[in-house]
Amino acid sequence: MVGAIQLPTLGMNATRLEFYFKKANERGAKLLLLGEYVINHFFKELVKMPISMIQEQTKSHLKILKKLSSEYNIVVVAPIIDVKRDKIYKKIAIIAPKSIRYYTQQVLINYPHWDEENFFDNPIEPLKDIFTFSLDGFKIGVMYGFELHFDRLWESILKKEIDIVLVPTASTFGSKIRWESLLSTRAFLNNCYILRSNRVGDFVEDDIVWDFYGESMLINPDGEIEMKLEERESMLIEPISKDEIEDSRYGWGFFDHLEKRGELL
Repeated sequence: MVGAIQLPTLGMNATRLEFYFKKANERGAKLLLLGEYVINHFFKELVKMPISMIQEQTKSHLKILKKLSSEYNIVVVAPIIDVKRDKIYKKIAIIAPKSIRYYTQQVLINYPHWDEENFFDNPIEPLKDIFTFSLDGFKIGVMYGFELHFDRLWESILKKEIDIVLVPTASTFGSKIRWESLLSTRAFLNNCYILRSNRVGDFVEDDIVWDFYGESMLINPDGEIEMKLEERESMLIEPISKDEIEDSRYGWGFFDHLEKRGELL
């Protein structure tokens, strides 16, 4: 069982997390994914915050997530803002009961209205394989939503035969259909599950409402949506199946063609 918790920014109040972890544990979940800009404030708010406040926010929530992970034996994957020597990095924390590891986002948005690349200190360098780990026999990959657009990152997912890709997002501005199409296509072409957790809530700037619409979802290896949440705070818990992955990979024949050509690791 894997799950996605669909939340707005928690601020310094994380009491709701205890409720969701308890419910997830009762339903047998082994992994939970949080959306982008849930642990920390949304990017447009971050740029106006003191670095010390950002650092304290992250530190406080990581402490809580470590405790919950250990208490309920759940791996939690959470986007965070990491502050090191007055430099600010956008990362994903992979928190297990006895360990914590990090993936540093490789490709950041640099649009005029949403310029993360010039705010964060993430290095700009040749792309590397995404972060992967194993859990209960499943190979799991982690990437940010914006990175979903880059084929180079999917090459490693295909070659390593990753079973499920975790994608935290902060999607807004009426992009529902585009994101659903992109996620479904990636899942089908790579014959893997995709679990997407999108934040909810609004941000208003110059009378323009940034509506973070939720629609967190689990997509199966045939590119079909197994479960999708609505536009409100909620949680998704769904099973994933090795048999379904294998049936998809060899039923469609994509992996057979790659194996014959020595393209898989």
